[in-house]
Amino acid sequence: MNEYREINHESAPVHVRDVKCDVTSCAFHDGTSFCTAREIKIGPSYAVSSTETVCSTYRPRYFRTV
Repeated sequence: MNEYREINHESAPVHVRDVKCDVTSCAFHDGTSFCTAREIKIGPSYAVSSTETVCSTYRPRYFRTV
């Protein structure tokens, strides 16, 4: 089961269990190697290899609101 909670001023972000991410410019990156997004969407649906996929959940860090 994935564990997450919304980020607020009173608690630290919780990463999506077992989902690691190296994209430190993303607003959902926790500062180490995990994603804190509520959900993760990866596509496009026609991809046939990992090199053809993208994380559409990505948001630049400066757009994140808390």
